[in-house]
Amino acid sequence: MDLVPALEEPLKQPLKSVLGPATAKVMAEHLGLHSVGDLLHHYPRRYEERGQLTHLADLPMDEHVTVVAQVADARLHTFASAKAPRGKGQRLEVTITDGSGRLQLVFFGHGVRKPHKELLPGTRAMFAGKVSVFNRRLQLAHPAYELLHGDSEETVETWAGALIPIYPATAKLESWKIGKAVQTVLPSAQEALDPLPDTLREGRGLLPLPEALLKIHRPHTKADIAGARDRLKWDEAFVLQVALARRRHADTQLPAVPRTPRPDGILAAFDDRLPFTLTEGQRKVSKEIFDDLATDHPMHRLLQGEVGSGKTMVALRAMLAVVDAGGQAAMLAPTEVLAQQHHRSITEMMGELAEGGMLGGAEHATKVVLLTGSMGAAARRRALLDLATGEAGLVIGTHALIEDKIQFHDLGLVVVDEQHRFGVEQRDALRGKGKQPPHLLVMTATPIPRTVAMTVFGDLETSVLDQLPAGRSPIASHVVPAADKPHFLARAWERVREEVTNGHQAYVVCPRIGDEEDDPKKAGRKKSAEDEAEKRPPLAVLDVAGQLNSGPLQGLRVEVLHGRMHPDDKDAVMRRFAAGETDVLVATTVIEVGVNVPNATAMVIMDADRFGVSQLHQLRGRVGRGAAPGLCLLVSEMPEASAARQRLNAVASTLDGFELSRIDLEQRREGDVLGQAQSGARSSLRVLAVIEDEEVIAQAREEAASLVAADPELERLPGLRTALAALLDEEREQYLEKG
Repeated sequence: MDLVPALEEPLKQPLKSVLGPATAKVMAEHLGLHSVGDLLHHYPRRYEERGQLTHLADLPMDEHVTVVAQVADARLHTFASAKAPRGKGQRLEVTITDGSGRLQLVFFGHGVRKPHKELLPGTRAMFAGKVSVFNRRLQLAHPAYELLHGDSEETVETWAGALIPIYPATAKLESWKIGKAVQTVLPSAQEALDPLPDTLREGRGLLPLPEALLKIHRPHTKADIAGARDRLKWDEAFVLQVALARRRHADTQLPAVPRTPRPDGILAAFDDRLPFTLTEGQRKVSKEIFDDLATDHPMHRLLQGEVGSGKTMVALRAMLAVVDAGGQAAMLAPTEVLAQQHHRSITEMMGELAEGGMLGGAEHATKVVLLTGSMGAAARRRALLDLATGEAGLVIGTHALIEDKIQFHDLGLVVVDEQHRFGVEQRDALRGKGKQPPHLLVMTATPIPRTVAMTVFGDLETSVLDQLPAGRSPIASHVVPAADKPHFLARAWERVREEVTNGHQAYVVCPRIGDEEDDPKKAGRKKSAEDEAEKRPPLAVLDVAGQLNSGPLQGLRVEVLHGRMHPDDKDAVMRRFAAGETDVLVATTVIEVGVNVPNATAMVIMDADRFGVSQLHQLRGRVGRGAAPGLCLLVSEMPEASAARQRLNAVASTLDGFELSRIDLEQRREGDVLGQAQSGARSSLRVLAVIEDEEVIAQAREEAASLVAADPELERLPGLRTALAALLDEEREQYLEKG
């Protein structure tokens, strides 16, 4: 996908040549801004109006904030201290107000002099600092501040008339310093190259890019801000969708072996022995996949579906279709537990069809081999030989499948389960194992909002399974407020006992294992905000199992399962649980995906507030997989009014994974969803919000597809090539290849 050379972008000028080395160094280190263009695209987070005061209510704890407010009161206290034993220590306490709330500022020692003279009652200023709590009151200690006299031409000019831009800032770089730096480089906005084709921009009534940059940094009215944001959203959506459209176009140019199932082959034999009929959704999605497999360029399809909707069945039928056509199919699972589970369930579903080359194997049978990192040498040699000779039509494994030593006879299809756990290099390495690029089917067990599918997985065609197979039972979900109502937790354990008495089984899920203290890798790890807030560690599998064994579940058969157990031990525990020899399995999220035990009807999730919405939904999907109804209890110590409890209430209120995925996305920063590192790194999305801007993303995808179809190399659009080159640096390449 070589790009025609882009125009040289005038905004590439390094910041140090404009702002000086010291400021440029701070901007690079703390905000990741290196060029004039980077700074112009560092947009204000919000705007304050001069005539109004900001809301001091709901300030976030431990975050760096900028507020505009008025000094209500200022008092200087003198006190004795170790450094000033004669009572010469000084502390200045300033109370600021916005009419709706009050906030205390505090200055100590030599830092008192200047604010003592300047922060007089009635003075208005911008204050920036980190919100902390002292004596149960919110405060900013030693905040930086900028007085807002509004009496000099320079101030009025700098702060853009009536609207003050508030920039995403850090402790080392206050919002107004960023604002002043932006003013210095703003004239360069006139030279910004416009990535949007003129016809698109004019047809949609969007501002030219230089005007949009000017208005987002120096708006005179709210309409200026809205117009600028509309334009800049289109830039982000369109450039990203063009990059994805070019990937899709490049994929269609690759050759692949068409794979068409035989009418009397292993797939037909498999369908004949199924004890149930496929859902309409499964049939429809299978047809989409079979149509793709029959073409002479590689399939790139995302199969997403509700928890328990039968994605594995659809994937298995696709794999068998490829075996019918003389090829092999590989399924990659993210963990050994899941690879073993898939291998077990697939061989059970196939029966004698999985006994190729063996006495008693069916006429069209093939071999189904398992390949994981912890296999013994002899079993591994046998599996590798079966793959190289083509004796094994299906292989299920972990990333061990992509090692250099492994040779396939004729790899025709790769199925990747839970794609987000696999890196780009791994996917490409597996694709390189076919004689020609194999077809690719990506399964995601977490339903994804349409817009995220269009952005994160935008180079894949999407199939959706939203219908549950017959025989699946509803799952009742309830929040158990352990702190407010401890008797509710006692009742939860009674419910588990009742399920076991009725011949069923239960899971208890905990956030951690419990022996981390012995693990040098875990030593000294940072605690989460919740840990700090509650001053207690997350509940652990080993501790909880011990307490249940000697307490509320005494006498039941309780076992533990976690990621640091030996693979053989994990497999043995899962086999015993699947066989009904264990009543209660106390586990970490190792059971999150793919584990299928229809007799398990109850799940208790301890410290449920420590899990994300999608993860809770995923875990809950392990119960209700048989004829008996499922029960999921979300145990939390968090108070009723907390955001964490609201999140749990949302999960308890609906079984619709697509609805929950929207809630999940709204509660997390966009960058987390798009796989971008948020620790100081800039997300490629600054004004585009993947939930709110669904329409823009959908329209941009259509525009990008037709543009790339007509001009794949973007010959006539040098400005777009420049924007694309900027997006596709190394990090972005990996992000785009997540599909």
